[in-house]
Amino acid sequence: MDKLKQLETFASVATRGSLTAAAKAEGVAPAIIGRRLDGLESRLGVKLMVRTTRRITLTHEGSAFLEDCQRLLTDLANAEASVSAGGVKASGHLRLTAPAGFGRRHVAPLVPRFRELHPEVTISLNLSDRVVDVAGEAYDCAVRVGDLPDSSLVSVRLADNRRLCVATPKYLQQHGRPATPADLARFDCLTLSSDASQTRGWAFAVPAAEGGGTDLVHLRPGGPLDCSDGQVLHEWCLAGYGIAWRSIWEVEADIAAGRLEAVLEDYAAPPNGIFALFPQRKHLALRVRLWIDFLKHHYGQPDFWSVGRV
Repeated sequence: MDKLKQLETFASVATRGSLTAAAKAEGVAPAIIGRRLDGLESRLGVKLMVRTTRRITLTHEGSAFLEDCQRLLTDLANAEASVSAGGVKASGHLRLTAPAGFGRRHVAPLVPRFRELHPEVTISLNLSDRVVDVAGEAYDCAVRVGDLPDSSLVSVRLADNRRLCVATPKYLQQHGRPATPADLARFDCLTLSSDASQTRGWAFAVPAAEGGGTDLVHLRPGGPLDCSDGQVLHEWCLAGYGIAWRSIWEVEADIAAGRLEAVLEDYAAPPNGIFALFPQRKHLALRVRLWIDFLKHHYGQPDFWSVGRV
């Protein structure tokens, strides 16, 4: 007897509450449903259900087995849908969150394009530099940029994220260029205020004191201006008010156009990541998995980061 059919029958009877209902849904006789259940219990060597003429009750083993069965059957359906144009369609509501600046540029433009591919999905996008409680606030998926704190959330790395020190050519002509990270103390540095989410400072790779190689150090340069909004720091930097430490996704186009120049590139820290985070679940909804795959596909294209709309 087909093992998969036994599992499907068990799950159907357990959720519908009777052999008759399960048989009617499948279009077969109740006796066939009963034989499948007998075969499953015989193969497993445990009693999964207590069947009477009035009702069906799951045993302790049956309750535990039902959860695993449902997960396996759903995973199978999702796997088939991912390779079959005529398979199960993603549906339901997708609640997303992302940092404000990154989200405006590299998440929001993709949301309507994702829905064009999956028209039965509705989407809410929250953009905030506040560290959102993904599970507590019932979000399906969050995009985060940078180092991740310890968390019970599941993370999927979508792309690398590099940060660079940048300033306008005019500012560097007037004030010179820092030769080492320590030189930043002599310059106007545009920093995030202390109540922003970035709290460790600017990261640099400096020569190790012993044994060669490099050490990662964090500095907190000062300056006459700070702000809790990274987009404002970017605009101040473009206006020539000082040196800023920004992500490559934010300044790459400005560097290519000559509006900004990178400094201290020899001390640039190794890239951290851009991640998708979601709560731990035994079953990840198809719409969430497809959204994460959609982001990975676009973020994996080199031209995406220069124009943001590949």
